[in-house]
Amino acid sequence: MEVQEIKQRFGIIGNSPLLNRAIVIANQVAPTDISVLITGESGSGKEVFSHIIHQMSPRKHGPFIAVNCGAIPEGTIDSELFGHEKGSYTGAVGERKGYFETVNGGTIFLDEIAEMPLGTQARLLRVLESGQYIRVGSSKVEKTNVRVIAATNVDVYEAVKNGKFREDLYYRLNTVPLRIPPLRDRKEDIYLLFRKFTADFTDKYRTPPIQLDEDAQQVLINYSWPGNVRQLKNMAEQLAVLERDRIITAQTLLTYIPHEATGRNLPMRIDNQHKEDFSERDILYKVLFDMKRDMIELKKLVAEMIENGGVTPGHINSSQTLKQLYRDIELPGNQEAQLTLQQPVNNNNNNNYNITHDAEEVEESLSLIEKESDLIRKALKKHKGKRKLAANELGISERTLYRKIKELNL
Repeated sequence: MEVQEIKQRFGIIGNSPLLNRAIVIANQVAPTDISVLITGESGSGKEVFSHIIHQMSPRKHGPFIAVNCGAIPEGTIDSELFGHEKGSYTGAVGERKGYFETVNGGTIFLDEIAEMPLGTQARLLRVLESGQYIRVGSSKVEKTNVRVIAATNVDVYEAVKNGKFREDLYYRLNTVPLRIPPLRDRKEDIYLLFRKFTADFTDKYRTPPIQLDEDAQQVLINYSWPGNVRQLKNMAEQLAVLERDRIITAQTLLTYIPHEATGRNLPMRIDNQHKEDFSERDILYKVLFDMKRDMIELKKLVAEMIENGGVTPGHINSSQTLKQLYRDIELPGNQEAQLTLQQPVNNNNNNNYNITHDAEEVEESLSLIEKESDLIRKALKKHKGKRKLAANELGISERTLYRKIKELNL
């Protein structure tokens, strides 16, 4: 069957090459009995592809069941999948058939497979290799003929390295890996999906059609959609029900995006490959800009004093010298401006002081590492050691801040 026919049959919208590639793989693997591991972020549509594989397979007339492994308590998941005998545990008042028995001849979709306990993983591995299982509380070996399709939104290989997932089961399930692209990698499909969802919901709730202006369309397309298609669908439903003005502006659309996500998930104009370098340069630029700003303020202060004909005791008394005035202006690196005051030689008691132009110059350290270290210390001190707030102040990621603290031994 062609890709376009599969899309029409299962209600899939989009023309992304990554999406088309996933459909092609699902179509090719469907006629076989090979186990499939579907990976993808939450809300990206993994269960839809399990239906495609089942409906395009010789088992399409057999039963199909979707099981969320993360929603079943650890103490009962063995009973749910493989059944139990009467009295096998407290509350087992009668025998019960498990999913592998009731779905015999069909397909079982194990969603969130990474949440499955290790003991249950061993039982599942035996089913995959030999088609055999044992009910809880029984010693009799049962046979089943079930195709297993698994799915997860986590990195299973990382779970294997951390000892949370069996390596042999991973390779047994991962015979054919099928990756569902996240919505942010299907930018050309986002507006098409939104139009489809809003049309469905306005028809369902009998409300006027919804349209986005050009700016709102850009916001919609450029948002990263961490909840993927599910999040987009929920937003479309909210707009269809709540908005009185059916022409949606960018400002209106932003109110439906989580506030904590607007800064983090709207794309930055940097390449992922150079993201870390950009953050480090950002610190250095900030240091230099602060230095320039402070020097400009210093020059203005000195110029103002010179234009007023000197500095009178009203400006500088015994408790506040010119040096203290300069110290009040916080310079990068905590360097103090060194100035000397010279009283006129004449005996006139005019109480005027002149600023000597041959002020003692103190070389300031131009080490970027010291400036960077000083700026990070100030940010941490300002926010009482809270790294997340300090990172936001510096304009860098918390991960970069943590690495710089280790590198600079702060």
